[in-house]
Amino acid sequence: MTVPGQPQQRHFVAIQELTKRYAEHAPVIVDLSLSVAAGEFVSLLGASGCGKSTLLKLIAGLSPISGGSIRIDGMPPQDARALMSFVFQDPTLLPWRTVSRNVELSLEFEGVASARRAARSAEVLQLVGLEKVGTAYPRQLSGGMKMRVSIARALATTPRLLLMDEPFGALDEMTRNRLNEELLALREAQQWTTLFVTHSVAEAVFLSDRIVLMGANPGRVLREIPVSLPLPRTAGLRSDPQYLALVGEVSRALAAINS
Repeated sequence: MTVPGQPQQRHFVAIQELTKRYAEHAPVIVDLSLSVAAGEFVSLLGASGCGKSTLLKLIAGLSPISGGSIRIDGMPPQDARALMSFVFQDPTLLPWRTVSRNVELSLEFEGVASARRAARSAEVLQLVGLEKVGTAYPRQLSGGMKMRVSIARALATTPRLLLMDEPFGALDEMTRNRLNEELLALREAQQWTTLFVTHSVAEAVFLSDRIVLMGANPGRVLREIPVSLPLPRTAGLRSDPQYLALVGEVSRALAAINS
């Protein structure tokens, strides 16, 4: 309902009737609309091939859209790149650079002076608990530590929107759970808006304010499920009946979509 004399709320991410096709192939995404409020954590769930990763790339401006519109804080993706950071499933660290120098990479692209780059790298490495390994090289790190470095690199530019494409998918369950908890703690402190792609229902429920279920052929939003679990969320939540019930609800909804 719109109240006369009061401005309407503008969502931080606003996607309207988005379509994406590659050449003459069938469209990957058709008429997809989705809004994300500032500070919200939204997970995208769906079968492989439903367009989740493609959607993140379109939001990031890494691929042109075929129809519809995307606005980030009122701007098209190409004009809003300074507001965003992307974390991929593969940490994509440069093996010949130290941890600190890997974190500095995005700042180098922005032309930030070397002293400021080093200081900011130290700040974000401390945020992710890696302040003691700045001089190490990627080959000396575990999988979980590499992903922390990737997240630190994304946070170095102080993004307002964090796009995460299955960042913990290749990790063992124990490491994945621990990084989920650390990510939520960082998010609470930093207050960025997050779009998170995952195939794990349990992970989506643990992390999210809202879960978006996508269908395939073509990719589209079929259902949205709010997550009303209290914050902060810690490891103990995973045995909470409310959490387990919501995992069951989302799993059933996802199975119905894919049946």
